[in-house]
Formats: sequence, structure tokens, C-alpha cells
Amino acid sequence: MCKLLVLYYSRHGSTQAIARQIARGIESQPGCEAVLRTVEDLTSHSSDASEPVVTFDELANCDGLAMGSPVWFGNMAAPLKHFWDQTTTLWVKGDLIDKPACVFTSSSSMHGGQETTLQTMMLPLLHHGMMVLGIPYSEPALHTTRAGGTPYGATSVASEHNSALERDEAELARALGARLAATALKLKQ
Repeated sequence: MCKLLVLYYSRHGSTQAIARQIARGIESQPGCEAVLRTVEDLTSHSSDASEPVVTFDELANCDGLAMGSPVWFGNMAAPLKHFWDQTTTLWVKGDLIDKPACVFTSSSSMHGGQETTLQTMMLPLLHHGMMVLGIPYSEPALHTTRAGGTPYGATSVASEHNSALERDEAELARALGARLAATALKLKQ
């Protein structure tokens, strides 16, 4: 069984919605299991999400990683960055080297900094030696989406009136999850 960690921080549920679609994509691949986890909120030292808080052992032992964050001023959210700032032991041991990874985000506007946020999330993954995957243009929804989705990763635009994913956004998130799972399976052979 290939276990893929879907790690995210979500304050209002939009990033969590993408995480769940990515998990569906992962589990569409036979022999793959999605493990949904979040990180502690820095202000309350807990999480309001329905998923448990990730452990360093879960990260070290996963076969691949999908990581998501809301856009915070064009950057990943502080709780997620704080988590990665504590992974030096995994980095020294090389626990994540050659594992596939992808990133996803949500923002409140189309030009809120989605692509820069995706790029900031890639940096710790690259430093850990992970292989970062995007969404290829062979995915039809990447050509038709009007509410999110980039070759860098799955995205969505959420507003106070609508936190549900649009059809194309959900399709792209599932495709990214399926691609991550298929790659992890190939690497395990």
C-alpha cells in the first residue's frame, strides 16, 4: 500500500476542500491511500480542522506529499511555515529525498498571490530533496478553468459567498492527486 500524506492548513475550509479532492484523486489509484492531516494553529496551539495534526513520523514515512495553504500575502500561512521550520532532523537524515510532492492553495481573489504561494511552498520541498510535480497542460480543465488551477498546482478562488469548488477546480485537484499517487507507485517499484 502506498500512503500519501495530504498536509494542509485551512482557516475557513477552502484549502481543506481542495485537500479532500486531492485525496479522492489519490485514492482513485489502486493500492494508494490518502492520509489527511493538518498543522497546529499558532495562536491556539490546536486545530479546528476535522483531520488530526501531522506528526514528523507520518511525514518521514509517507510515500509522497500533497501540501496546501491559503494565500497569506502571497506566501504560505505561518502555521505551515512554522511546521516546516521544525523539520531539520528529517532534512539531516534525508527522509524525504526522492519522494514525489505537489502543492495547492486557495485565495479570496483571482489575483491574490496563488502562484507565488505555490512557489513558496515548493521551496522547503526542494530543500528536502523531494520531486515536485505540477499539473500538465494535457489536463483539459487547465484550459477552461476561470476560477483557479495552474500548472504549478491546484488552486481555487473562494469568497464569503461561495466556498465550494468549481467543477474545473475540483477536476484539476483530483487529477493532481491521481498524478502524485501514480508517480509514488512507479517510484516504489
